[in-house]
This record gives sequence, C-alpha cells and structure tokens, in this order.
Amino acid sequence: MINEQIRDREVRVVSASGEQLGIMSSREAMKLAQEAELDLVKIAPKAQPPVCKIIDYGKFKYEQTRKEKEAKKKQKTVEIKEVRMSPNIDTNDLNTKIHNAKKFLEKGNKVKVTLRFRGREMAHVQQSRHILDDFAETLKDIASIEKVPKLEGRNMSMVLTVKR
Repeated sequence: MINEQIRDREVRVVSASGEQLGIMSSREAMKLAQEAELDLVKIAPKAQPPVCKIIDYGKFKYEQTRKEKEAKKKQKTVEIKEVRMSPNIDTNDLNTKIHNAKKFLEKGNKVKVTLRFRGREMAHVQQSRHILDDFAETLKDIASIEKVPKLEGRNMSMVLTVKR
C-alpha cells in the first residue's frame, strides 16, 4: 500500500535515510512524505503498529524486481528425465538406457526409471524387479535411489538423484 491507501490510525515511520521517526498518525506521515516529495509505503503491514517508509515508490519497485531477477538467475532448476523400459529388455538396450541415464545425472537432473508392463507381463511383475535393482546397482557410484521401486498401475518406477 502506498500514500492514501494507508488507512491505519497510527504508523511507525522510517525516513528515506533509514532513521526512525517514531510512531505518528498516518496523516502526519503523509505530510512528511509530501514535504520530501516522496511516497509513503507500507513496508511491514503485519507489525503493530504497521511500519511505513518514506521512499520513492517507482525506484523501490524497480529495485525489488531487479533483486527477484537476480535471484532467478542464480536458481538452478532440476528436471526429472525419464527412461522407459520393458521387462524383456536386452542387455545391450539396457546398457544404452544406463548410458543415457548417466548423462542426465551428470548434467544434474533426476532420472525416473520406468518399467512398463503390457498384457501378460503383469503376471511376472516381481521377477522383473531385478531389472530396476540392476539399473540402480550399475549407477550406484554416481547416483543414489531417492524413491525406491514401486508398482503404480502397469508401471514400476524409481527415481535416482546425483550423489552429493
């Protein structure tokens, strides 16, 4: 809230230089802000009484958005990449999938390994669990299991993350 939007009876006022001006009515604070040709901005609305600062509102908003952009630049998004297989996968195909998963992990992403069952393959779900266990065992030097293998409908999946 800025200027006339502030409807509180009393507010704690902070000057543009950062010094405390004390508790006063919102009208008095508004007059001080107008004399300095600046805006009265409510900084902490939850405080008792609310804290208002006399600052240039346009400059304040600009610096706030700039700080948010800087924080976004430094943030690293972790994607979840998926590797899908079937229970009757051949060893060479499995090695290719492991190689792809290793690439994803080295880039800092998480890997969701999914074993997809179709038709009569559903009768042999527990015998196929070893494929996921072998997958995790092969990558144990660079990855750790975040979510253990679990059957969800026709898919059994686990999530691997990079070891720290």
